[in-house]
Amino acid sequence: MNFDQAIVMENDRVRLEPLSMHHFEALRPIAMAYPNLLQFSPSPFGTSEMLKEYMELAFKAQRAKSRYAFAIFDKQQSRFVGSTSYGNISIEHARIEIGWTWIDKETQGTGLNKQCKLLLLSYAFETLAVERVEFKTDSRNLQSKRAIEKLGGTFEGTLRSHTLMRDGFRRDTDYYSILRHEWLPIKNGR
Repeated sequence: MNFDQAIVMENDRVRLEPLSMHHFEALRPIAMAYPNLLQFSPSPFGTSEMLKEYMELAFKAQRAKSRYAFAIFDKQQSRFVGSTSYGNISIEHARIEIGWTWIDKETQGTGLNKQCKLLLLSYAFETLAVERVEFKTDSRNLQSKRAIEKLGGTFEGTLRSHTLMRDGFRRDTDYYSILRHEWLPIKNGR
């Protein structure tokens, strides 16, 4: 994976482009309006300062070649509505994680997230030639778990007391995956 390349993916509904500070002002109103949007994530969020910290952490991880963050542009609304990322990238083991996703609540439930994930899955399996795409979520995050399952992710198990949250709570993390041989049926709508 070339971390210096500007990876842009798009379809009729959404465009994913590399996250940059250029997106800060477009995304800030979402963080301010929905401070609990990342309540199940250890990531900073909910204020201008926390959004800046969130973005700086994403840029630092990209420089370390462990994460590649995207801004999500909703073509129907003609505006940026959130962010998503590749992370925990292991070229050696041909696996990648999709996560760090947050989307404006006004856009949730419209199919936008699924379109983002299909673009990310397509690039991962067809361009990066990975064998495995991973997803993880807080065990309490029923909305995220349903979305991963609806997409075709297979539940693999729960890692107990896995992640320390910003408020000191230790969350249990549910793991899911999609394997290369499962991708085409998912892509073709099963």
